[in-house]
Amino acid sequence: MAGGDRLEAGAELPPLLLDDEEAVAVAVSLRTAATMSITGIAETSLRALSKLEQVLPNRLRRRVNALQTNLEPLRWGTGHATVDAESLAVLSLACRDGEQVRFDYADKSGAETRRLVEPYRLVADGHRWYLVAWDVRREDWRTFRVDRASRPRLAGVRSPPRELPATDAATFVRERLSGGPSNFEVVVVLHASVDEIAAAVHPALGRLEPIDGRSCRLRVRGDRLEWITLRIAMLGVDFTAESPPELGDCPHELGTRLAQASRRNDVEASPGCGPSC
Repeated sequence: MAGGDRLEAGAELPPLLLDDEEAVAVAVSLRTAATMSITGIAETSLRALSKLEQVLPNRLRRRVNALQTNLEPLRWGTGHATVDAESLAVLSLACRDGEQVRFDYADKSGAETRRLVEPYRLVADGHRWYLVAWDVRREDWRTFRVDRASRPRLAGVRSPPRELPATDAATFVRERLSGGPSNFEVVVVLHASVDEIAAAVHPALGRLEPIDGRSCRLRVRGDRLEWITLRIAMLGVDFTAESPPELGDCPHELGTRLAQASRRNDVEASPGCGPSC
């Protein structure tokens, strides 16, 4: 018979065997989780981190302590934006199983309504959680802030899958938050490989597609071509515009505007001429 552990449902976990990098990764993840906007997760994460530190060898404990001492999270929003871990669990199960959910929802003015929805996906943007769902009574796709949804409970009714009117849930939330679908899809070829540029391209900016070892394609959606062009220029690599046709003039117009501003600044900064000029 082959060796190893076999876990049955409900069995106790055997001791975990982690190498040095894995142990540090788990410790850092627990510390990061302690700063998230989920009610109760901080205490739970810190308890787990304390237990882990007790069994870490001294060399790893020093590395973890150094990271904890010199890591400061950038906090967004207020404590009122925290969500309940149990609510996330209920909504996650409903998304997975395709089951309807009931909850009370407060809008930004505080007015509450009762909702019956078919959850599709949960989307986290770093400091807030959103539920993308089909609103049964309003017969429309909606985005709900999870911190404004109280007492979510399974309704006991399964629903057939629905087609989301967006490429994915994150795109749907981004479009709703920006006030509607983006006006443009910009496609450019970046003269750098995906490996070279991936770290500079935030997922919220666009999607990278490899072409070869020296170039890749970037697709960006947005409402203003000038702003999209500026964001692409800030990546610090050469690029060639593919679409839309209107994009072709934007780099030239922005360059002209920036060059004129630079010349004006140079003139204003230079010493003034005296009477003999």
